[in-house]
Amino acid sequence: MKIEYSAGGIVVNPRGEILVVSQRGSSWSLPKGHIENGEDALFAACREIEEESGIPQSRLTLVRKLGKYERFRIGKPPEIEDRATKKELTFFLFTTDAYMLKPKDSNNPEARWVKKEEVAFLLTHPKDKAFFEKHLKELEEL
Repeated sequence: MKIEYSAGGIVVNPRGEILVVSQRGSSWSLPKGHIENGEDALFAACREIEEESGIPQSRLTLVRKLGKYERFRIGKPPEIEDRATKKELTFFLFTTDAYMLKPKDSNNPEARWVKKEEVAFLLTHPKDKAFFEKHLKELEEL
């Protein structure tokens, strides 16, 4: 089985909304992506957030590392897991003063701000939903 290492973030704006991104136009997730050679997880998370949302890294403020979880890759169709590839995801919590979203990555054509209570309904993968819901109480305190 192939293992991929990815990093991403839960990004919160001043209105308390959460950044979610479209993956290839067929599924929704929190912004994340592969950790490239020579990168650490935090650097990769910031880079991926900028690529998938257009929010400059300089406008992200790290709150803390949230932790790691594993899941299988989203398949085609997105409701079915690709069990040939396991992903280990490292996530961080960020705040930003940015509102404008303009994705730079053509594989992730849409980004949007979503109310906290609606995020879990939008996320495609059940383990993404569970990870987000695990941290929802902490987000209420920001």
